[in-house]
Amino acid sequence: MKISIVSNNTRNLDELRRFVEVDKTRDVQVITGGVDVLGPVADQHRPDMIIFETNGDLQSELGFISKLNLRHPTITLILLSPDQSSDTLLNAMRAGVREVLPSPVSRIALQTSISRIEEKLSHQGTRQLSGKVLSFIPCKGGSGSTFLATNLAYILASQENKNVLMIDLNLHFGDAALFISDQTPAVNLAEVSKQIMRMDASFLAASLIPILPNFGLLAAPEDPVQAMEVKPDHVESLLNLARNQYDYVILDIGRALDPVSIKALDMSDAIFPVMQLTLPFIRDAKRLLEVFRSLEYPHDKIKLLVNRYEKGGEIRLDDVERTLNTKVFKTLPNSFKSVAASVNQGIPISKLAHSNPVTKGLQELAHLLTSEGEADSGWWTSLLKRK
Repeated sequence: MKISIVSNNTRNLDELRRFVEVDKTRDVQVITGGVDVLGPVADQHRPDMIIFETNGDLQSELGFISKLNLRHPTITLILLSPDQSSDTLLNAMRAGVREVLPSPVSRIALQTSISRIEEKLSHQGTRQLSGKVLSFIPCKGGSGSTFLATNLAYILASQENKNVLMIDLNLHFGDAALFISDQTPAVNLAEVSKQIMRMDASFLAASLIPILPNFGLLAAPEDPVQAMEVKPDHVESLLNLARNQYDYVILDIGRALDPVSIKALDMSDAIFPVMQLTLPFIRDAKRLLEVFRSLEYPHDKIKLLVNRYEKGGEIRLDDVERTLNTKVFKTLPNSFKSVAASVNQGIPISKLAHSNPVTKGLQELAHLLTSEGEADSGWWTSLLKRK
């Protein structure tokens, strides 16, 4: 049971936390703020229950409560209010509040209310997050991971009709926007992080570079000083929000493995290390995969991509798989001239050269990802994994 407690009174927050944490199975989060932060709390953290206090003017707060209930009807709302009049109770219930308890609330009254709701929710099953988080990380500089990530995101949106968000998490050298757009970002990840407690679905959408109606990109910070403002908990809140608004969240992660990137990798459904078939890439890929093993990531979470692949080279795929003790998930062919034109013009390769082998390879990868849930085996899947 995930429970968020919201109040402007820090003393009350401490007491409420103690009351709720009597049961150690509960995941409790406290937030200092008024009713106006309920939307961001719900969007980011997706709690099962929100316990919140009115600031004293419930009539002016009912609009926030009603909008929250419309967006998140499965979240149980418990209001703490000193006003226990019949009008207050009726108006609160109409806005979507499940229970109205007196403020200050007694431990027994709060525990009884929570236990009653927990019992009901236990019969409804656990809510699942819907969107998939996919992280692309280079095994070595120059692997082409940013190109693959941006162009795959574009194809998922334009050809697979998915709602896609891309986040440039290469905090110090991020330039993902340049690969598919000529627009200058008005807002970047660091600026979003500063206002993370106010972040909701609308705020997030307004912070993106609009690539397509169903595809937006959140740019990396402009300079290293800004990058330092992005923290792991910011990434966690952002991904919790994003995966409930988008079918796919594509992360472009730089080579640096730091607390921010590791938090993103921890929360990813799949990680795509990108390499090429040369000895330096193989050596660095081996190191990176060893780090993933030390982090205890499941074997099937790691999906190795070989970029700029040419059949008949000195190093074979079998040699790489044996050395790395990992199967190659997909190969992408070499087409330097078309890829360079795409990057230099900031136009997705599927738009610039729709029949190019790289375009077809990315289309196959997008189809494979979207159809994985439908069929994990069969001749088509097997063919794509090694093509």
